[in-house]
Amino acid sequence: MTFIQKLEHAWTSSHSLLMVGLDPDPQRFPAELQGRPDAIFEFCRAIVDVTAQYACGVKPQIAYFSAQRAEDQLEALCEYIREYHPTLPIVLDAKRGDIGSTSEQYASEAYERYQADAVTVNPYMGFDTIEPYLAWNTKGVIVLCRTSNKGGSDLQFIESKDNVPLYLHVAGLVADKWNTNGQCALVVGATFPDEIAKVRARVGDMPLLIPGIGAQGGDITSTVQAGANSRGTGMMINSSRAILYASGGDDWREAAALAARATRDAINAAR
Repeated sequence: MTFIQKLEHAWTSSHSLLMVGLDPDPQRFPAELQGRPDAIFEFCRAIVDVTAQYACGVKPQIAYFSAQRAEDQLEALCEYIREYHPTLPIVLDAKRGDIGSTSEQYASEAYERYQADAVTVNPYMGFDTIEPYLAWNTKGVIVLCRTSNKGGSDLQFIESKDNVPLYLHVAGLVADKWNTNGQCALVVGATFPDEIAKVRARVGDMPLLIPGIGAQGGDITSTVQAGANSRGTGMMINSSRAILYASGGDDWREAAALAARATRDAINAAR
């Protein structure tokens, strides 16, 4: 099954466009996990277990694992998800972008070591840095386009000679030239709904990974109205901290589940 097939199945089977981001910060873990050598794995495993029924996928952010020397726990987590939640797409949030030979290694890391269904990549260095990922013709390649951070405007709004801002130029390149396997998607932040609508109009039904709701303040209704495709789906709307740390007490599992369900329901109410 390809990434897009798995994603479309998840949208339908879970009736959800919510992507649960996994950004494990040991300083915010509940007391029962403090000091445990496997705390990152156990925290993320529990979060996945209680939120899977409300989600269309999970997005582990690799920096939160590597900074804690916990890549082995990320491997174990990905293996656990594949075994116990096999219909749930795994998007490795790595934002890789380097010359072709290095990108080959990054692709191998994402698709072989972690066996992720998709990985986020940075297009700044051009197509030859994206091409190695496309050699994995069933895997997803999610290209940064209009990011949710304020500083993204420093470069992404620079206009070409045709008065097209860079982020829309990237969207056009991916839609028209780079999506050779039909497995590409774009990152477009919920903090900029007007730009989401412009990207959607440019790329048709291509999936969008949309960070920025929850802790970053993106509006769910505006996001859904701007980003839905012709079938009313087409989005992986990510929420991380608002779900992961919904409670720091003994009820952290239950609180995460409630936050995920509430977010899914709010997204569906806006569809």
